[in-house]
Formats: sequence, C-alpha cells, structure tokens
Amino acid sequence: MQYTLLIILLPLISFIVLGFLDSNLKPKVAGAIGATVLGIITVLSYYTAFEYFTYHQIAGVYEKVIPLHVEWVRFTEFLHIDLGILLDPISVMMLVVITTVSFMVNIYSLAYMEGEKGFQRYYAFLSLFTFSMLGLVIATNIFQMYIFWELVGVSSYLLIGFYYTKPSAVAAAKKAFIVTRFADLGFLVGILFLSFYTKTFDFGVLTSGDASVFASTAGVSFMGISGMSWAMGLIFIGGAGKSAMFPLHIWLPDAMEGPTPVSALIHAATMVVAGVFLVARLFPVYEVYAPEVLHGIAYVGAFTALFAAVIACVQTDIKRVLAFSTISQIGFMMVGLGVSGYGGHEGLGYMASMFHLFTHAMFKALLFLGAGSVIHSIHNNELNHMGGLRKYLPITNITFLIACLAIAGIPPFSGFFSKDEILSACYKFSPYMGATMTFIAGLTAFYMFRLYYGIFWGKEHKHAHTPHESKFAMAFPLVFLAAFTVFAGWIPFGHFVTSDRANYDIHLDYTVAGISVAIAVLSIILATIMYRKESVVPQKLASCFSGLFKAASHRFYIDEIYIFITKRIIFKHVSTPIAWLDRHVIDATMNGLASTTQWTSVKIKDFQSGQVQQYAYVFLLGTLLIAGLVLFF
Repeated sequence: MQYTLLIILLPLISFIVLGFLDSNLKPKVAGAIGATVLGIITVLSYYTAFEYFTYHQIAGVYEKVIPLHVEWVRFTEFLHIDLGILLDPISVMMLVVITTVSFMVNIYSLAYMEGEKGFQRYYAFLSLFTFSMLGLVIATNIFQMYIFWELVGVSSYLLIGFYYTKPSAVAAAKKAFIVTRFADLGFLVGILFLSFYTKTFDFGVLTSGDASVFASTAGVSFMGISGMSWAMGLIFIGGAGKSAMFPLHIWLPDAMEGPTPVSALIHAATMVVAGVFLVARLFPVYEVYAPEVLHGIAYVGAFTALFAAVIACVQTDIKRVLAFSTISQIGFMMVGLGVSGYGGHEGLGYMASMFHLFTHAMFKALLFLGAGSVIHSIHNNELNHMGGLRKYLPITNITFLIACLAIAGIPPFSGFFSKDEILSACYKFSPYMGATMTFIAGLTAFYMFRLYYGIFWGKEHKHAHTPHESKFAMAFPLVFLAAFTVFAGWIPFGHFVTSDRANYDIHLDYTVAGISVAIAVLSIILATIMYRKESVVPQKLASCFSGLFKAASHRFYIDEIYIFITKRIIFKHVSTPIAWLDRHVIDATMNGLASTTQWTSVKIKDFQSGQVQQYAYVFLLGTLLIAGLVLFF
C-alpha cells in the first residue's frame, strides 16, 4: 500500500505549486488545481479504505499496516524520531473523512470565493491544511503527530486570518493561534514525560499492550498522582485545546471570522476532532495506565457539551450557533471515549465516539456549507435578518433540514445511530451521565430547529436584492453531503472501527433510543411553537430568565474573565514589575557597564598616541617606578 504516500504528497505539491506560481494566475486555474488534487486523493483514500478493510484482517482482527517507515533523528540507542505512514482502522477512517470534506469544500469554494482577492492564496492554504491534517492522522509516532499538529495550527491561523485587512479576522487568527499554542505546550511536556519513561515515541510500541514498556513508570508519582497520569493528562491538554474543550474553547467561536467554507473544513469536520483522534490513538494507554484521566476526560466532555449547548440556544449569528454546536458535539465524542473500556461490549463508547466523529463530520460540514449558501444569498450572518428563505433556497432548505434532523438524533438519519450508541455507553457507565447527555441531546434538537426555523420560516425580511439559490458548484456538495447524512448511519461501523480492532455488532438499545427520540421530538415541537411563526414566547422566556439569558448571550463571560486575568492581573501585576526590573535593573546594569567601559577607554586611549617620545617617557617613568619599589622593599 505504498501508493498511500501520494495521499500525503499531492496536497503538499499543490500547496507549493499554488504558492510559487505567478500571483496573476487565473482564479479558475488555481481552483482547478486545488480541486483536482483533492479529487485524486479522495479516490485514493476510498481505495485505501476498500483495500485495507477487505484484505488486512487476520483472525477477525484488523492488522496495522506500515507502508513507509524511515528513521529521521536518533537521540539514544532506544529513543529516535521516525517518519512514516501507519494504517489502522481509525487512521483509514480519518483519511476518508478528511479527503471527503476537503474535496467538497474545494468544489464549493469555486463559487463561494469567486471574485475574492487572494483566491490563489486561499486554495494554497486549503492544500496546506489538508496536507497537515492527513500527516497528523497517519503518523507512526507521537512526535511525528506533534509536528503535523503544529502545522495544522499554522494552517488554521492562515485560513482564519484570510481576510487580513479585517481587524476582527486578524484578532481571531491570533486568538486561535495563542490559545492552542498554550495547550500544545502541555502536549509537548506530556510527550517528553511519556518518552522519558517509556524510551519510545512509537504508537505501535505504546499501544502494544506490552507491560514492560511501562515498567519504569511503576512507583513514579508527584503530588500523589502517578507519573503516567501526569503525562497522559498533559497530552490531553493539547487535545483539549485543539478540540475546544472548556476552558480552552474561546478561540473557536471567533474563528468564524474566516470564510465560511473554512469553517466547514477546519472547525466542523477535521481540525477540531484532532483532540478526539489523539485520545483514541492513545486509548489503550489511557484505559490501562491512566483510567482516572480517561474518566476525567468524560466529565470535561460532558460539562463542555452542556455549557456550549446552553450558549447555542441564544446566539444570533448563525455561524456562531454552529460553532457552539460543534463544541458540544465534540464533547459528546470525548464522553464516548471517557466512558469506554477496552474490547467487546466494554468498548462500546470508543466505537460510538468514532462513529459519531464520522457522521458528525458529514452533517456538520453540510450545516456550515448550508449556512454559507444562506450568507452568500443575503450577505448577512444575523438570524434576526433572516426568515422565509425556504421558497428562495429550496435545495439549501431541504439539505439543511436533513442535517438538522441528523444532529437532533431523529431516525433514520446518521446522527441518530451514532449519538444513540454514545448515550447507551453513558447509561452503562452511570445513570447520571446518561441522563445528562440525553438532556444535552434534547437541547441540541431545540437550538438546531430554532436555527432552522429562524432562517427558512417565520417572518420574511426585506433584502437589498431577491435571494436566490446557489450555483451548481455550491449546491452539489450540499446534495452529496445530505445523501451521506441520510445513509451513513446504516454502515455497520462496529465491523470496521473498534477499540481492539475486532468486529463488534451494534445492538440498538430500544429503551435508550426511545427516550432520546422522544426528548428530541419534544424539543423540536417546542422550537416549532416558539420559532416557526413570529411569537412573543421567546421574548417572555428571555425576560423570565433574564440572568441566564444575558449570561449565555455573553458566553458566560469566559472571554471577559480571560481578559481580566491577562490584562488586570498578569500584565499589570506581573508583567509590569518584570518590565520595570528589566529596564531599571538589568538594562541599567548593562548600560552602566557599557558607559564605564566607554569612559575608561576615553581616558586611557591617549596611551596609544603613536608618539615615540611619549612611549619613551612612559617607559622611563615605569622603569624608575619599578626600580624604586624594588629598592624600597
């Protein structure tokens, strides 16, 4: 399967070509290059999935295939950084997800970004992002993953700040970059801890189940917490930053300042699930050597899912509603991993989490691209300026509705199957966790249909021009992703991706499914009553719960808390004194040494006048002085 190297190299070549070609290249040519390359690697990814899942199963267990492996840097006899390609069920699944969504975004952007300044630069950045994300998921070792992890951060920075003349876009790009860099520092320290004790970066060794690899960690602890728990907890911080888990979520809503297709690509389907993929990749290590960290991941995910869902219920910018929805759904995936065990029935949560990652990628990309179609039509993001658009945008209306039904967990759409398995795993872990996640699922159905009715139903607003359906290049990805959303739930996902790489037959828990569907339907009915037609109910509820409504509208003031801590505490009471010390003590000392040296040099420079008489005079005085001292002593 060495042809899989092309899946990585082709987008890199596309980035280099588009980056170095004449900037006056026609936009259609740049778009054609980017979209064609993505089309080729998408076909290769699907073929890879077909070949892997057809021919690489031994005794009912999928084997790990390494088509490429080279040593890059060697530190010690045991510790070295390699570069290679690792194919196993989750990496192959991610290849399909990344290339499918990226290909649809490339096609969609041909029409959406038409006429935009920097069209060629945009497609170059898309190719760089795709290369980075693909390199991340096929990494054979954790340090190779970290390299591509940082490249993903650079790519997101470039794409979020694509409109670099717009101050809000520049601020959003910097915010995303800085927040995720702080998280990645934890990731790096965790990698160093892990490699110090295990003497390896290799995923194959780390997840092999060989207890001798972790023998040196026995008895190692700090502050009553084992060394492995510290290492795996720090590694999760990197994943929490990339996947926008509380309290590192603040960058994702602002990242909507980038072009809408970028939101679909980076912040809905691929980049934000990198943290989920990281935990899944190291799942055997978490489950065996740091189970308390794994349970902590479940609780962080549950709180994040609830927190983001409440905020999504009151947001008015349609892209930010979807951003908080993404945060909430990533929380579901983290919970699925956190409540899971290893293998068979105990591994239900793992399989469900990966299944939801797969289905969510498709319907969330569909939601963002649908939102882009709406914004492209009326040139406004605000829900308050929308309404009655279903008759102008019939394709967008139907496909958006399909995505809303999927994320709400309504059968037979894909989101129902994947979310139901997560809920089943949660109930097996704890009834309280199951009830909490079911409630959050109900909130999801409510805010998504609030969004749907606000856009396509209700009172129609006047616009500068008559809204119209999008061009074929934008409509085709909507229809394609909608078809995926309808049928993806019927894939026997447990036969492909499980925690122990063995087949697992999904059994629908009708009690859990019945409760979740009933709550989702009730939530949709409530949203229908409140938002399908103009109503005073939302305003009355906002007045009754004014405190909660105001706090949720301001994202519970988390951004303000960050600003207060950084500006009022760190900058004022830490940075300012350090700056004073730097200027008045350190700089003053160095400047004083320089001034003293300069003054001394001025005073003694006459000794080097070049006059022989002066040298003889000084020599004679020196000789007489030495002679006098000798005679005296």
